Amino acid sequence: MRVHIEDLTFKCIIGLLPFERVNKQRIIINLSFDYDYSADYFIDYSEVSTLIKKEIKKKKFELLEDAIIHIETLLYKLYKINNLKLKITKPDILKDCLVSLSNYK
Repeated sequence: MRVHIEDLTFKCIIGLLPFERVNKQRIIINLSFDYDYSADYFIDYSEVSTLIKKEIKKKKFELLEDAIIHIETLLYKLYKINNLKLKITKPDILKDCLVSLSNYK
C-alpha cells in the first residue's frame, strides 16, 4: 500500500533569517510512503500527520534539510515503511514563488 499525505499545512518557527526565528510562518508538507498492509498491521495516517506537526513545531529547525532528515529518520524508526518521499514548502517566504525542499532523488 502507498500512503499519501498532501498539503499538510500549519505554522511554525523554521528558517535562518532573524524574523523567521521569532515569527511563525506557514509551511506545507507533502509525503508518501509504501508499507506492507496486513490484517495485523496498518498505519494510521492521522497519527503520522499529528506526529510530523508536533515534531516540526517542537524542534524549530533552522534548515529545511535538518527538518527533512529528522522526520525521515523518525518515520523509518517508528513505522515499517519504505520509499518515503517528503517535501516541505515555504509558500510565503518569497513574494514571487514557492520555495520547497525534498528528499526526492
